Amino acid sequence: MNSSNNLLFICSRNKWRSPTAENIYRQKGFSARSAGTSPNAKRTLNHLDLKWADKIFVMENKHRNQVKAKFSRLVENKPIHVLEIPDEYKFMDSELISVLESCVEPLL
Repeated sequence: MNSSNNLLFICSRNKWRSPTAENIYRQKGFSARSAGTSPNAKRTLNHLDLKWADKIFVMENKHRNQVKAKFSRLVENKPIHVLEIPDEYKFMDSELISVLESCVEPLL
């Protein structure tokens, strides 16, 4: 695995899924950030996050659509990986961690 990759994880409110992903990939030695697409997110996605990111992971299709709609120029040459992880887990839930690892690892 290449730890020089900047990994950006995006969900809606940046409460459970994306912060969990950020946390576990930081522990694995990656440079990782998380953000949410909602204006009510704990940390709202901005253009600097997208410029910084080498790999962008979103939890659902709607997040990819929101990122592309709001930041189309910034992401036109960056792949956005949809992990298809529903909003039904709490922060650092052991099942969420294993789902994240099985979805993200093959893409690194």
